[in-house]
Amino acid sequence: MPLFYISFGIAILSSVFYHIAQKATSPLVNPAIALLVTYASAFILTIPLIRIFPLNSSLAESLRRVNWATFGLAIAIVGLEIGFLLAYRSGWSVNLTGVAVNVAAAVVLVPVGITFFREQPSLINIMGVFVCIAGLIMLNK
Repeated sequence: MPLFYISFGIAILSSVFYHIAQKATSPLVNPAIALLVTYASAFILTIPLIRIFPLNSSLAESLRRVNWATFGLAIAIVGLEIGFLLAYRSGWSVNLTGVAVNVAAAVVLVPVGITFFREQPSLINIMGVFVCIAGLIMLNK
């Protein structure tokens, strides 16, 4: 149970810091260079995680187990990074952009979860989706 809350807390704090850092990225830096430095730094910061999450097999075997989803995640991350960076540069506010994007993504993910992962949302979940849609409308007013 503690991992449930710890992981959620890490995700929240990281998301907040992510948006602050994206908004504070210098408008003078080329977006591609900013991402290149970000990913080089992330690579270096990820290396010590192997000690926290030790390998169950050799590095070569672990690399062979990587599937398409890892590369899909890379595409998604680059899209998120450049999308938020350009959104903030074009004038989106830090207090609404993350909320709007995450709510819109959550609404899109409901049919994805049902169709591809056979998830069954409850009535209260469906009502929550409508509240999210209403919130998106309100955010855009």
